[in-house]
Amino acid sequence: MFSIDAVNDPERRDVVHARLRAANDARSPVLRALRESTQLNSEPLEVYASGPDGALAGGLVGHTQFGWLHIDLLWVDEPYRGAGLGSRLVVRAEEIARNERDCPRARVESWDFQAPGFYRRLGYRVAATVPDHPPGITDYLLVKEL
Repeated sequence: MFSIDAVNDPERRDVVHARLRAANDARSPVLRALRESTQLNSEPLEVYASGPDGALAGGLVGHTQFGWLHIDLLWVDEPYRGAGLGSRLVVRAEEIARNERDCPRARVESWDFQAPGFYRRLGYRVAATVPDHPPGITDYLLVKEL
């Protein structure tokens, strides 16, 4: 008979993580090789823009991992929207990922009310959509060859 516990337990979480990692490594030589390379390591990548007054005007927060640029957050202050600042931030992050971190691809998630059209204009293509995630909103996964 099993006992099922719904609790937050860092110790058991670490055991599950380690055992899953070992099982995955045993089943995937590709993943095992990635773990032995630097591509598995996640490295932060952040690009910021300051306005004429020196205040933060926009920023991109992401990371590189598995040979991919992952764009996690992109924000541009309202007065600067539509002036190309967001595009400049993304392009700069892509340059760093491609030229300094050897990442040939990029990915980003965006809700339907945010910026899927913006990313499409920058050459990203929709790889997947998840309707009702969260309810009433469509979640887009967009990818790009750098």
